[in-house]
Amino acid sequence: MKIRALMLFAFIALPAAGGAVAQSKPEEVVFSSGGRQLHGFLWKPEGSGPFRAIVWNHGSEKLPGSQPALANFYTAHSYVFFVPHRRGQGRSPGDYIQDQVAQTPPSERALRVVELQQAEVDDVIAGLNYLRSRTFVDPARIAISGCSYGGIQTLLAGERDLGVKALVPFAPGAMSWGQNQLLQDLLIRAVDRATAPVFLIQAENDYSLDPSHVLSKEANKKHKDFQSKIYPAFGRSHQDGHWGFCSSATDVWGADVLAFLEAQMKAQ
Repeated sequence: MKIRALMLFAFIALPAAGGAVAQSKPEEVVFSSGGRQLHGFLWKPEGSGPFRAIVWNHGSEKLPGSQPALANFYTAHSYVFFVPHRRGQGRSPGDYIQDQVAQTPPSERALRVVELQQAEVDDVIAGLNYLRSRTFVDPARIAISGCSYGGIQTLLAGERDLGVKALVPFAPGAMSWGQNQLLQDLLIRAVDRATAPVFLIQAENDYSLDPSHVLSKEANKKHKDFQSKIYPAFGRSHQDGHWGFCSSATDVWGADVLAFLEAQMKAQ
């Protein structure tokens, strides 16, 4: 379902939320999840707030960093932008998820991926709860987003009744869709149980467009509040259309995402 052009024009024409200015560097924070002290990077606009906020779920990369390009985009529109590092990635302790998968016998890897993804939802929820504790964040106006493994985490967290306003998954499971039926089933179930409106996004040259096609069909069947959009190819490779599109193509998908978020943030 496409967002109306009029809404898109309104967001393109408006200045960036009154000229909000992001901080030059993020605040590194520590929060607890299942006995682990996890780390994350928190970016905020100038001012005291309370601001709307985005929890950004990183992908499978070992060193997710602070995502400054995305942070600059969101803070310029008066959103706090939080990048929690899940267990074993970035500055958070634990075993790296890709190492755990690689150490699993090939016949059991599909199941292991699903188990690890389910376990890491606890880290996303812990990050969300930490974000809500900050005085400059409006706890009633938070959205969850993320790319690839982070897109999976966005949908899995969306099954829980967390009180978030919106879910914006990019390319959930696109790299492994055809090789992992268990993961497909997991995400179909997550769409069935979604507790917030969903806007699923991919570029045409992503590794697989089946997540958009299959999950959109499921959402329509179950009459869920669900939108999806496949954008033109970005860059020259599947990786460009996957991670590059998620992390740097704000000039392509940004107006659509802002319009979607604005509509949900206003909803009662």
